[in-house]
Amino acid sequence: MFRSGFRAFRPVFRRPVQSNNVQSRAYRQQRFGDSRPRAGWRNFALAGLTQWAAKPTFYRDVGVITAGAGGFYLYNLEEVPVSGRRRFNCVSPNLEAWLGKRAVNGVKEEYKGKFLPASDPRVRQVKNVLQRLLPYVKSEGLSDVEWEVNVIDSPEMNAFVAPGGKVFVFTGILPLCRDENGIAAVLGHEIAHVVARHSAERLSQSPLVLLGALLLTSIDFSLYTSIMLLNVFLSWPGSRKQEAEADYIGLLMMAEGCYRPEAAMEFWSRMNKQAVHQAPPELLSTHPSDRNREEKIREWLPQAHQKAESSDCYDTMNYAGQFAKTLGGSWWA
Repeated sequence: MFRSGFRAFRPVFRRPVQSNNVQSRAYRQQRFGDSRPRAGWRNFALAGLTQWAAKPTFYRDVGVITAGAGGFYLYNLEEVPVSGRRRFNCVSPNLEAWLGKRAVNGVKEEYKGKFLPASDPRVRQVKNVLQRLLPYVKSEGLSDVEWEVNVIDSPEMNAFVAPGGKVFVFTGILPLCRDENGIAAVLGHEIAHVVARHSAERLSQSPLVLLGALLLTSIDFSLYTSIMLLNVFLSWPGSRKQEAEADYIGLLMMAEGCYRPEAAMEFWSRMNKQAVHQAPPELLSTHPSDRNREEKIREWLPQAHQKAESSDCYDTMNYAGQFAKTLGGSWWA
């Protein structure tokens, strides 16, 4: 997400600015150049497959490989917390945490001198929101995480949370959040990526994508074309599914913290209006369109309100909200 050396983590709030930092670089399309494999390599690969198919042990080998791959796949199937989606994930939490730590160190080096002090009101505001979300985060298996809030003084409209509980919020996104409800929508989404271990899932899929690209290049596709096909039909749909899942988990999380669930929908509406450049079609994007995200959140609002009503803080916040409305204030936090 953070640096080009570790693509498993990706920022979600993609509004690039004119700067030379790591976040804006992450959104440029990669140029693979003239990556069409040479005919000699392709002929060599085909010759190897032909020789293997001619061996008397070919069908046995295929059976053993298929059984082994199938067993490995089934062994590593697991259920995503909250959403209940079944997925393949073979990356251990320890490896994910180690990679996340390396990426965090890179971000801290990249933005050295731009981190706001703990006394800054914006840092305190983000910390307040995190503290209200943490009880519900811990209930989903992140009880032993050491959380750390970092607010970066930069116009980038971005925020992300690394495995290990390292929270990064750029000041450029705070005006779009408007208040703590909007910040809760952003943090809820980003923490949801960590709860669902989406970075580990993407790392688990990487060998499959590479294998698929190699197979396509062996039947007269260029490497660039192979990667584009796999992105359009495999990688990007999976990424959009993860983003929608993080929206759903984050919405329920902020509702349990007694933040106003509608704030998430309103945030994406503002993001859609804020877009400076024409966004690509959703089919060619790693993220759902802002408009579609807004509509899906609208569909999930009844579930979010049910979560809020069953939370420990609801009665207190309901009373405070009614009192605030009487005085002309706003509902909830």
